[in-house]
Amino acid sequence: MRFTDLEVSPKQLSPLNLAFIGDCVYEMLVRETLVCNANRPVNDLHRESVKYVSAKAQTEAFSKIKDILTEDELSQFKRGRNAKVGHSPKSATDAEYHTATGVESLFGYLYLSGNIERIKELFKIINE
Repeated sequence: MRFTDLEVSPKQLSPLNLAFIGDCVYEMLVRETLVCNANRPVNDLHRESVKYVSAKAQTEAFSKIKDILTEDELSQFKRGRNAKVGHSPKSATDAEYHTATGVESLFGYLYLSGNIERIKELFKIINE
């Protein structure tokens, strides 16, 4: 399920465009999981969500899924990881930041491809 009916070819988008939407998709998964697991103050939810969406956390997430990615998925991850981001992160190493961009790019690609079940499958593995 996508939120819009707009047509797009994800393979023709830049990896940073995919990461832009993938960041939102990943954050939505984290937030929904946190809200569904416990009714708690918003500040607590925010503090907890930061643990999952940081570059370091997304680097750890990639280590959990890297061996089960298809060739196409790994290619999309690498496109994102190798993209020129234009700045250096303060809270992570360059390698962690690039890996996180790759993860976001992968999730953006899967979302815009309509592959929601695969997103759920990968996210479940990440959360185990």
